[in-house]
Amino acid sequence: MSSKEPVAATAKATAEQNKSKKTTANGNGNYTADDIKVLEGMEAVRLRPAMYIGSNGEMGLHHLVYEVVDNSVDEALAGHATKIEVTIHIDNSITVVDDGRGIPVDDMLIDGEKIPAAQVVLTKLHAGGKFDSSNYKVSGGLHGVGVSCVNALSHQLDLEIWRDNHVWEQTYSKGIPQTKLKKTGTTKKRGTQVHFLPDKEIFTTTEYNFDTLAQRLRELAFLNKGLQITLTDERQTDAKSGEAKSLEFKYSGGIAEFIKHLNRGKSVLHDKPIYMEAERDGVAMEIALQYNDGYSETVFSFANNINTVDGGSHLSGFRTSLTRTINYAGQQLGLFKDVKENLTGDDVREGLVAVISVKLSQPQFEGQTKGKLNSDIAGIVQAFLNERLGAFFEQNPTVARKIINKAIEAARAREAARKARDLTRRKGALDGGGLPGKLADCSERDPNRCELFLVEGESAGGTAKQGRDRRFQAILPLKGKILNVEKARYDKMLSHEEIRAMITALGTGIGKDDFDVARLRYGKVILMTDADVDGSHIRTLLLTFFFRHMGELIKHGNVYIAQPPLYGIKKGKTQQYIKDDREFVRVMVKRASEGMVVRYGEGAAKLDGTTLARISAPVMRRSRRCCRTWDLRSVPTLKAIRKIRPRK
Repeated sequence: MSSKEPVAATAKATAEQNKSKKTTANGNGNYTADDIKVLEGMEAVRLRPAMYIGSNGEMGLHHLVYEVVDNSVDEALAGHATKIEVTIHIDNSITVVDDGRGIPVDDMLIDGEKIPAAQVVLTKLHAGGKFDSSNYKVSGGLHGVGVSCVNALSHQLDLEIWRDNHVWEQTYSKGIPQTKLKKTGTTKKRGTQVHFLPDKEIFTTTEYNFDTLAQRLRELAFLNKGLQITLTDERQTDAKSGEAKSLEFKYSGGIAEFIKHLNRGKSVLHDKPIYMEAERDGVAMEIALQYNDGYSETVFSFANNINTVDGGSHLSGFRTSLTRTINYAGQQLGLFKDVKENLTGDDVREGLVAVISVKLSQPQFEGQTKGKLNSDIAGIVQAFLNERLGAFFEQNPTVARKIINKAIEAARAREAARKARDLTRRKGALDGGGLPGKLADCSERDPNRCELFLVEGESAGGTAKQGRDRRFQAILPLKGKILNVEKARYDKMLSHEEIRAMITALGTGIGKDDFDVARLRYGKVILMTDADVDGSHIRTLLLTFFFRHMGELIKHGNVYIAQPPLYGIKKGKTQQYIKDDREFVRVMVKRASEGMVVRYGEGAAKLDGTTLARISAPVMRRSRRCCRTWDLRSVPTLKAIRKIRPRK
């Protein structure tokens, strides 16, 4: 051992000396060519997954499914598939099956090596059949990285291809083939089946949300007339039949049915959605729109079946043309006699529900997640909508008048809101000038350290004021239920006393032109309502207000929900607050068993109060699910606990 120690010491000294030489030689620390890494293929995807699928959280997890399903939808767009089946298994793995042509299985020559085309598609970035229009005139896949990313980010992926009357199978793990692509049987079916299990080493969560997937698959069914898409969740089964939860989406009416779905339960201005479709300059366009009596705008835009959540040229072309066409129709119908200026985009889109879908070859998107369309098609969409919507207004003047009159009312409300908004403005971001009289403000001047509690009721406000720390906690009591801003015009909302008090207290202003999150007076805005039905309703109304008119506060993490106690237990001069039913059972059983001793068996074994409480609590919780009330006095012995029954 002693002979090795000098050798180790010498090696360490040599390393330190080399490090010193490296530092002094170039003056750049120890940053040299040895520190430059070249990531190949799957390694890059696994190291930086967010670059390819948006995130390694819930959004990215669901994006894996979208990538595989989009390939199946591309087969349908090419006219080779009519049915897609998606299954969520008990272990949160996913299976996607289509009846398309099946991924090609013949060999390709890659770097002098023969590799099956299916393996190339699943293991090589920027490999696929969509770089030209020979096989797929229109497709959502562009970069050839979609399914290979899914493969790289999956703990296991099983591929099964039905093609040319044969079955082909191959297994992968973390993007690496575990078996060769081999022929395993014969079949009359055709298509592709991809089964994958997301890698827990990559994703922060691996549990799929049924509703999230259902929404996306429903959209795809609306966007592709006649395509049948089935979603099955094996994690949820029917209590009677034992069958897994399943939904089937198939719509012959396309996006016109999509509009009806979005407007369900709402009062519409015209019975049938306005629908138009055409193909111009290589761009296939579908637009459907319908107005309701609400005040919010709901517009979805799609390019090659991809939901462009950040919009793009097709959406901007639609909005520009809609404003111009409605202004022109209003002038032709003589409806602008009392209107001082043209209607704005916000005016004409009040109560609008619309879906814009374009399909084009070689579209240009921003990033792999394709959130925004950059292809220069705004002019094509403008001309198309102007022509078709203008013709519709000429042929349906009654519908045109309803739509234009609603926009005129919106313009008048906008002007009234501007005047009302001026009343809500305050002198400065941190001074107390113009603050609501019932606001119990704090003394701290740093917004990041301040908290504002929006409290239900004047009496609760008084209690909160007594218990607060006046240095950094402010209290604003709200009288009754605030206005439901989802069903109210902007000017009516601003004339509501409680809402106006909130806007003034927060200091951010309101509206597209006046809202500034930098002027927020409180780093935390806490909604504190009662733990009852009315409290829940008031909390919902407040959240609706913040979501619709101060969404930036939610995005920046400024809005919080306080969780009030459900029970209060008072004994003598002591009072204890209980958060929920589970805690209530634990506390009450503990109190009932305090000082109690139960002896049982031949040796008179002893159970004290602590052990009794631990045994009794689960039994009580199960009983509590059946009934809200019971007699806690019936828990004096272990025998009694076993026989406890809910009171009817």
